[in-house]
Amino acid sequence: MLKTVLTKHLAIAYDEQGSSSGWPVALLHGFPYDIHAYEQVGQRLVAAGARVITPYLRGYGATRFQSLTTMRSGQQAAMGADLLALLDALTIDRALLAGYDWGGRAACVVAALYPKRAVGLVSANGYAIQNIAAAMKPADPEEERRLWYQFYFHGERGRAGLTQNRRELCRLLWSLWSPSWHFDDATYARTAAAFDNPDFVEVVIHSYRHRFGLVAGDPEFEEMERRLASLPSIDVPTITLEGDTDGVTQVGAGLAELKRFTGRYENRVVSGVGHNLPQEAPDAFAKAVIDVNGWTA
Repeated sequence: MLKTVLTKHLAIAYDEQGSSSGWPVALLHGFPYDIHAYEQVGQRLVAAGARVITPYLRGYGATRFQSLTTMRSGQQAAMGADLLALLDALTIDRALLAGYDWGGRAACVVAALYPKRAVGLVSANGYAIQNIAAAMKPADPEEERRLWYQFYFHGERGRAGLTQNRRELCRLLWSLWSPSWHFDDATYARTAAAFDNPDFVEVVIHSYRHRFGLVAGDPEFEEMERRLASLPSIDVPTITLEGDTDGVTQVGAGLAELKRFTGRYENRVVSGVGHNLPQEAPDAFAKAVIDVNGWTA
């Protein structure tokens, strides 16, 4: 059931499934996806006794800013702060946090900086906290090729292209990032409706410029960004997931950062799966969540 809760800056739209007395888990989507990525995962978790909370991130779906003057920031600290605000608004002291892409980053931010709020963590794409200080250091050409869309968004041509062609561009990204996933028109259309949010373009453009140090962040999140700049360790129980056909991140590309998981930890590679891991491999994603919850029981 889709519900809405008010936080300081947002009216966050979220889906809630399962018993209110179940073990709470927050499922966080990425770019350019939405809450439909977790439909099958959510069903499996509810069957395992979970209370499943799946919010639309800022700039997506029915989530809205409450004020015209609030900066449409897409920075990592804003994503983490939104997750904390959601948990507070729902009076959830601790939850298992699970996500991928932007959502995985939000989960990592909270798990790193506010570990008492995280029962455990499932993060597709590994340690997702951004090293902004090193963002302008060139990577190997293959990795740079995969990030072409980020560089496109750095210029005003990219902003105009996302504004004018958001559905076509995002569908192209789905195809490039998940080459073995044969989604149909109806599946894409359900999610693409979330990109009609009036703040989608501004949040996306800010996200991909801020992570490279090209624009300033929201001053409200300056202290959180300062703490994130140290690339803090994550000591809550964690499983990371990688799809071996991910068109964004090569398998093993983030191995150097895995040392930042200092608690009980496991990395799993999922065969034949691309970037949209929960929607492509719901069994593997749900199992990771259930396994981490079992570690903490």
